[in-house]
Amino acid sequence: MRSDDTIFATASGHGRAAVCIVRISGPQSRTILEMLGRNVPEPRHAAVRVLRDPASGEPLDQALVLWMPGPRSFTGEDQAELHIHGGLATRAAVLKALGAVPECRPAEAGEFTRRAFLNGRMDLSQVEGLADVIDAETEAQRRQAMLQLEGRLGDAAEGWREGTLQALALLEASLDFSDEGDVPEDLEADILNRLDRLGGEIGRALANRSGERLREGFTVVLAGPPNAGKSTLLNALARRDVAIVSPIAGTTRDVIEVHCDLGGLPVIIVDTAGLRESGDMIEQEGVSRARARAQDADLVLWLVPPEGQETGAPPARRLLKVGTKADLNRSGRGCDLLIAASTGEGLPGLIAALEQEAEAALGQGDAILTRERHRKALERAHRSLAAGRELLAGHGPLELAAEEVRLAARAIGEITGRVDVEDVLDRLFSSFCIGK
Repeated sequence: MRSDDTIFATASGHGRAAVCIVRISGPQSRTILEMLGRNVPEPRHAAVRVLRDPASGEPLDQALVLWMPGPRSFTGEDQAELHIHGGLATRAAVLKALGAVPECRPAEAGEFTRRAFLNGRMDLSQVEGLADVIDAETEAQRRQAMLQLEGRLGDAAEGWREGTLQALALLEASLDFSDEGDVPEDLEADILNRLDRLGGEIGRALANRSGERLREGFTVVLAGPPNAGKSTLLNALARRDVAIVSPIAGTTRDVIEVHCDLGGLPVIIVDTAGLRESGDMIEQEGVSRARARAQDADLVLWLVPPEGQETGAPPARRLLKVGTKADLNRSGRGCDLLIAASTGEGLPGLIAALEQEAEAALGQGDAILTRERHRKALERAHRSLAAGRELLAGHGPLELAAEEVRLAARAIGEITGRVDVEDVLDRLFSSFCIGK
């Protein structure tokens, strides 16, 4: 991958469409516009141009053209956009013409955003926020992603990093100028106060895990004996036929997942095999998987059929007992809710309960950390700050205390990309679509 090449890619969806957007970024962007459309529009002003093949002069399309010279562009480089008609032949012809220009090549996955990061237009946490905006499936996920794209995490991380560097500078001063008369006597107490404050702020951020859970979704497992109505309830919540419904016990053998949007929150509904003793090896594996998923779930809906088969509920963090087939039996003895998924009876109350549980678990978008990478970096920083404080308070070697604080600053810098993070970049940008 050469960063001095000019790159191009479609930035809109594939297939036939009314309009297709082609992005171009790099040093030859203006030259390419001149080759295709003759006159280059005023910067950041759209203009209609007839695009022609540079080799033959044949008209390719009538397009809306934008010219955005760097550094005031998304990538920080000279950049152009061609808003062409979305027919497959038109798109293919324009891309073929661009590919024929020397030192102009198709972009790799995420390369536009990678250039924006390398040119200082975005920090690494904002890049991740952009990826989350693209992938957001619910309103809550979109709001959280926008906060990160706008720099909420990056600003916090830069504040922590700056505070850590200030503490490190004071430690270095106490090491290098300990014999000088102008070093304050209360310098050690000042450093300890700074480390305490930083440790407390980072600790509070680490204590809130709702950001990561919001990205992943709130997991609800449907569990119960065979023929308790799990698959019928899954289909009712998904509003489509996802699972096979049959009066034959043991129909569901594997785990089936459905992603839902309940009250703007991401909820994953998981259908599992009926829990019972069985001599069938395949069903035994399904029961084993059901118990494992129930143990890891945020919420287990334990479905109790009218016949009241006595099967012990699996261990779970949170469990609600739901009486099923209310149209056949309305007692609902010992149950939190009573439903009839086949008729819709009781479903609004169940959905409201699920929304309430998800909202309580996922919070109100107040989390700063949204990825495991962020958490691991801050956990290392938190440990290093604690170790540095312990050394300083115990009158240990100042050199070791300074090294711990330096490691903390480096760990915090990984969040925004203020250190060498090539491996992180490769993994992150490979997940982007080509035109981004």
